[in-house]
Amino acid sequence: MESYLTTSLTTLKAYRKSRLDLAQWVLDNPGSFPELLALCFNDSSSISYKATWILEFVCAERLALLHPHLDEFFTKLPLTKKDQALRPLAKICQMLAISYYKDKDEALINTITPMHKQQWVNCMFDWFITAQKVACKVYGMTSLVYLGTEFKWIHPELKSIILQNIHEEQPAYKARGKSVLKQIEKFEKKGL
Repeated sequence: MESYLTTSLTTLKAYRKSRLDLAQWVLDNPGSFPELLALCFNDSSSISYKATWILEFVCAERLALLHPHLDEFFTKLPLTKKDQALRPLAKICQMLAISYYKDKDEALINTITPMHKQQWVNCMFDWFITAQKVACKVYGMTSLVYLGTEFKWIHPELKSIILQNIHEEQPAYKARGKSVLKQIEKFEKKGL
């Protein structure tokens, strides 16, 4: 027998309200979070990308629900191949970067490990060198610019990739690229 979450995802339409309603159900039933995460990373399932839509909204509201599951998240992140699933997952990576490096969320700081960060960095750079949609690259830039404040080799690599590709990419990439280059410059001036 299918769970309520699986049944709801099977019939879910892309309407924002429908996605928000199901995300609210997960927030009201946090015990369903591990099932949602498992569905996100079941690439053979026809509903995996819909699960990532819900995961994005849940994380935007309560990112702490993801904290106990970071091992699974970062291990399975690079294995995800569906375009529709990658954009929300990339956005969650951006949320994690902002929460950790900018907001200095103590709970996240105490949960995330060096191995998580290594998996995270590798995945973000992989998205840059493979044929990913622009959203993955844009959200990945933000993750990498923050991760680069800790890992000094990231900023020069990221800067090089952006400068090499900025003229051939889509407007969203160009806009975020210019912004990230300015951020890198600011961090360099601060000695970060």
